[in-house]
Amino acid sequence: MTLFLDSSSDLAVQEAAQQLRAWQRDRQGLSVALVYGPVSEEDRLYHSKCPVDQRSVTALAGALDKIGARWKVLNPCKRDFIVELAGYEVALSNLHGPYGEDGRLQGLLDYLRVPYCGSGVAASAVAADKILCKRVMLTLGVPTPDWQVWYGGPANWNGRPVMVKPPFGGSSVGMSLVRDPADLPGALADAAGDEGAAVLVEDYVSGTPLTVGLLELPGGSVIVFPPLATEATEAEFYDADTKLDVDSRGTVTVRAADLAPAVLDEITRNARTLWDGIGLRGSARIDFLLTEDGEPYVLEVNSTPGMSRDSNFAVGAAMVGLTHTDVVLAMLHEALARPPYDVPLPTPAFSSTTLTREAAVSP
Repeated sequence: MTLFLDSSSDLAVQEAAQQLRAWQRDRQGLSVALVYGPVSEEDRLYHSKCPVDQRSVTALAGALDKIGARWKVLNPCKRDFIVELAGYEVALSNLHGPYGEDGRLQGLLDYLRVPYCGSGVAASAVAADKILCKRVMLTLGVPTPDWQVWYGGPANWNGRPVMVKPPFGGSSVGMSLVRDPADLPGALADAAGDEGAAVLVEDYVSGTPLTVGLLELPGGSVIVFPPLATEATEAEFYDADTKLDVDSRGTVTVRAADLAPAVLDEITRNARTLWDGIGLRGSARIDFLLTEDGEPYVLEVNSTPGMSRDSNFAVGAAMVGLTHTDVVLAMLHEALARPPYDVPLPTPAFSSTTLTREAAVSP
């Protein structure tokens, strides 16, 4: 049974931070593969729009320097990626969306026997698939807006506004708020993409977006960060343009959520339920929406939270007394303390003559 801590657990969090810093002193020179590259549509957007100094990978690199690690950014779009990856003591991924946080990279790392930060194959796959994650929420009794899945063909309009979401990917990429039935077919086609994937059609619920970070500490306890309220004042919802626009002229505000005790308890309980129910590890961020009536609904589960210096996750960590570097230490510690994936598989052999296939999408 997971031991969960909250913002009132000051002493336990301080002791965990001290343990991490002591552990760091014995890990000088730790070799870390910092996995980052424009693989998914989400990451290609960040790669093209976000200034280098404001990227998560830049903040993570700075933390690894402070820790005293030997690190290198490994780009999965490069031909020698797997060969290099196999030579590191631990992998810290900053990939988002398909391939990076949907279990496929995690399965590769398991096969290579390279420890990695964050959730394993199954939990990553569940969290990344919005439709599958919705089904798990229902099974766990976690409240989430009503929804249906569109598999193609005629679209049914229920008379209410809906959020149309691609099944994979984050940062609201490909997501649309549809108020007019005439706009629904186009929104569904955009979300389905060229592959014609199933699309999540979720009842639109107005309210305040909330986000809750969770971080695994030494000993297996998990600190639940205080909920943050995120408001986009010049957009209908917290869309991709708002999230990716670093010069948003103050249209996005992030603050500690002022919640009634009963609401805070429910949000915290649902975050804990999802952590244990999905089997998350290392770190995660769960996105909620709080209605005007004070009803919290879970929207999504993110198994690879954004880690820029000003990210919601870093802000939440600071509220419980943890620095950005403390968070990275905790992630590395969890990866290396986890029992290894040890099954009778051959040691991978690499050859320069291995056939390669060019990517379908150029980075």
